Amino acid sequence: MFDLVTVGHLAIDRIFSPKIVAPRPTLGGPPTYVSLSARRLGAEVSVVSKVGGDFPDEYVTWLGANEVDVSGLKRVEEAPTTRFILRYEDDGGRKLQVASRAPSICPEDIPPNLKAKAGHVAPIVNEVLPETVGKLRKMVGVLSLDPQGFVRQIDKEGNVILRRWANPQVLQQIDVYKSSLAEIRMVTGLKNPRSAMRKVANYGIPIVMVTKGVEGSTLLYEGKFYDVPACKPRVILDPTGAGDAFIGAFLAEYVQEKNLLWCACVGSAASSFLLEGVGPAVFGTKEEVYARALGIKGFVRENS
Repeated sequence: MFDLVTVGHLAIDRIFSPKIVAPRPTLGGPPTYVSLSARRLGAEVSVVSKVGGDFPDEYVTWLGANEVDVSGLKRVEEAPTTRFILRYEDDGGRKLQVASRAPSICPEDIPPNLKAKAGHVAPIVNEVLPETVGKLRKMVGVLSLDPQGFVRQIDKEGNVILRRWANPQVLQQIDVYKSSLAEIRMVTGLKNPRSAMRKVANYGIPIVMVTKGVEGSTLLYEGKFYDVPACKPRVILDPTGAGDAFIGAFLAEYVQEKNLLWCACVGSAASSFLLEGVGPAVFGTKEEVYARALGIKGFVRENS
């Protein structure tokens, strides 16, 4: 049995930033960042994903060498891999462009013998079908969601624009919700963060989290809000995948029945290490992540 399986597209990213001298194709997508973050903490991890015939074999080999199970990865030779162009601005803003999209992930793409303590649904281009989420629900103990791909619209030029989620009924099957502030506003239609988090919780979701970059994260559990500080990285080179690293580390601890606020601190610590490299390069050892998490644990505050 796996501790965590992540469902969503692996991607190939080309990242442009004032801090990146020579942009080059980089392995990306939530299954990459979530899995590697959780694996560094000792979790047994797997992915369910689809890529095209252009997906490099060395990426598959690299994931396997990093102890990520790729038996649920399907290659569709006649299709492209999902590719993103990410442009970061000096002010911290980000523009996304989709260069190509792999086929959707259908219920039959989930291995029939899959067993995992937790499943994380992480679409980036609306590729995970509602029926796929329903099937996964029956195969895992805890079901987590990052809805970013469900609230994205792609225009004719490939530019990514946030939009309201037309059919959020998937939320009724979720145990752990994590998104950015901008995304939860698209999910709920509410500008006030707390009101939006309460609306998500009203779908029956026990744990609702919103990540806020350098401002840390806010967690809603049993009717109470908790503010979790961000861990300070030594340097910030690339924020791509930080939210995925957060939830990967959170779930790795959560399936071990650790204290919920500790899980969030570990998530904050793991994401801070990722900022220090470009792409899925720096995650920190388990000991290093725990040390940073301990550094902010005493600063978590109930703020109800």
